[in-house]
Amino acid sequence: MVKIYILLLLVMLMWGLNVSALKVLVDAVDPMLLTSFRIMVAGIVVLVICSVMGIFRLPLKHEWLIIFYIAVFNVILHHSLVAVGIEMTTGINAALILGMMPLVTMMMAVMILRQRVTWIRVSGFILGFIGIVVTTLTGADGLSAVSLGDLIIFLGVVVQGFSFVLISKLKPTFDPRLATGYMLVLGAIFIFLLSQAFGSGIQEITYLFDWKLGSVFLFSAVLASAFGHMTYNYAIKKVGPAEAAIFINLNTLFAIAGASIFLNEVITMNHVIGFMLILSGVFVGTGAVEYVVSKRRGRGV
Repeated sequence: MVKIYILLLLVMLMWGLNVSALKVLVDAVDPMLLTSFRIMVAGIVVLVICSVMGIFRLPLKHEWLIIFYIAVFNVILHHSLVAVGIEMTTGINAALILGMMPLVTMMMAVMILRQRVTWIRVSGFILGFIGIVVTTLTGADGLSAVSLGDLIIFLGVVVQGFSFVLISKLKPTFDPRLATGYMLVLGAIFIFLLSQAFGSGIQEITYLFDWKLGSVFLFSAVLASAFGHMTYNYAIKKVGPAEAAIFINLNTLFAIAGASIFLNEVITMNHVIGFMLILSGVFVGTGAVEYVVSKRRGRGV
């Protein structure tokens, strides 16, 4: 179990630093074009790893439909919106808004799957929402401080939360790690077509031949996206969703630290207060607090 926790900590570190990596990359290459290549590389790496692990197989006809349906929200919309939005806001704001993922997923489950929630979890929703308000609306310019990028990234969080609900309802009949590889490849193809429809110059991808940008790209595609998603899906089965959700909070912390160190962005008091509220909201809203309390009671503590 300790090894799983170490792997989760490593994944959260990579996901957090990936926010800064994406910020650097989209400043050099068109966001949509970059995303299509990054996701394609990640998908191919996942499929190769699945082949080495001996779990690779071609999907059946009905499974292709399931994969595409989920890929629309989990890959195409989510990654496109985040890539476009992060170009229009700061790395710190992006990190804080992406930190709402567990909370948004829980709210989606309540609204769509009609899951019952306790008043404790409702208070978590409220805390998280206040945290977003503090982070994005209380800047020096008040309401005018809200950027379009903030809203686009939040929409990206919403569509991915919806995709998680779809996954829980559809329950693919094959290994989720293998499904992840196919979803990434399919999503990358459609994002590339969208980038060309919007007039992205494919020659911009040559900017990644620079060793610095190329290194950042490989980190984002291979380590953060491919290895990160496969490891996280594996860990959920081992430790359960409640404990895995606790680790997602560290993603936000690493992302904020990365934006400060690598992007030289200033962490304001609003960011600190917003982070604490979001962190508290995620812990309470996802049921992590109730989980810890129940475990203590079970042990007679």
